[in-house]
Amino acid sequence: MHTATSTAHPMHTPAAMKGLRQLVPGLALTSALAFASIQFGKIGWLQSNGISALTLAIVLGMLVGNTVYPRIGAMASTGVTFSKANLLRLGIILYGLRLTFQDIGNVGWTGVAIDATVLCSTFGLACFLGTRVFGLDRKTAMLIGAGSSICGAAAVMAAEPVVRGRAEQVMVAVATVVVFGTLAIFLYPVLYHLVAQYRLFDLSPTAYGVFAGSTIHEVAQVVAAGRAISEQAANTAVIAKMVRVMMLAPFLIILSAYLSRSSAKDADAVDGDGEEGQGNFSSRGGIVIPWFALGFVAVAGLNSLALLPRVVVTQAIDIDTVLLAMAMAGLGLTTHVSAIRKAGIKPLALAAVLFVWLVCGGFAINAGITALLN
Repeated sequence: MHTATSTAHPMHTPAAMKGLRQLVPGLALTSALAFASIQFGKIGWLQSNGISALTLAIVLGMLVGNTVYPRIGAMASTGVTFSKANLLRLGIILYGLRLTFQDIGNVGWTGVAIDATVLCSTFGLACFLGTRVFGLDRKTAMLIGAGSSICGAAAVMAAEPVVRGRAEQVMVAVATVVVFGTLAIFLYPVLYHLVAQYRLFDLSPTAYGVFAGSTIHEVAQVVAAGRAISEQAANTAVIAKMVRVMMLAPFLIILSAYLSRSSAKDADAVDGDGEEGQGNFSSRGGIVIPWFALGFVAVAGLNSLALLPRVVVTQAIDIDTVLLAMAMAGLGLTTHVSAIRKAGIKPLALAAVLFVWLVCGGFAINAGITALLN
């Protein structure tokens, strides 16, 4: 007994050390790209145009991924995969520090109802149009829908483990978020001034903020579009957006349950009604709850209690930004331009239709629910 124990320990240690050594090159590469993207993200022009460090991390990752990375991929792939999978989940959990349950109270039940309606309608439209009209595969349609309906690239990355999308599918979805989210930054202020000039509607800065927060893709883009009008509009927009971000966790759990049931039905359809299909149903149909979504809610709940010192929260958010930037860099590194080119115009067309829906349908939802509940 004693001999077995003493010999087992040194056998595991080299294996663990070897595993860590395999992670180092890839982690060093994604760390360097994350650091560069965060530094570039501090440039005033990029900030004012809503181009965040996460977006830059993907772009830098793609630049390196399609030039230098193929030559060092064999050495760095383990750490890169760890970044875009494990660090992503940790990043999503810590993302909960950016919001509190009190944010819900600040926009009221009207804001919550608007966010939920925009989310459900946009995602449902993405799934229907993506597969039935544009002929996209279900995973791509769902990832584009997640990015458009919740919180941009972060939502796409969070949905990827649930949907089990490939790197190129995720990248295509992220690209659509960048394109149309950036367009929204310039379009929304123009629409606000047109409405005010021609007195088409009674749109206050606060109402504009809820509209922007409930329909624009990325948090950084929401901030930019809000600040273009006023500080009040920006504050309201961010709160409305954060409530929408908070819906990410229940969305992932519901999506996971749906996909589990869907895959079980597909498997049973193949097996028929025989004993074999029935015997395997529980293993196929089990709901896989994304644990990082629950962690996200738990961290948001902890942050709501205001138990942590503000400086600790601020530092943790900075760490979270680094983790998410590393994950985005990892995604960019493993995405080939040829794969995106192969995807064609259809994903962009779907995202364009969803963008029109977010602007027009989103405004109608805002006006209708506000009139109904106020």
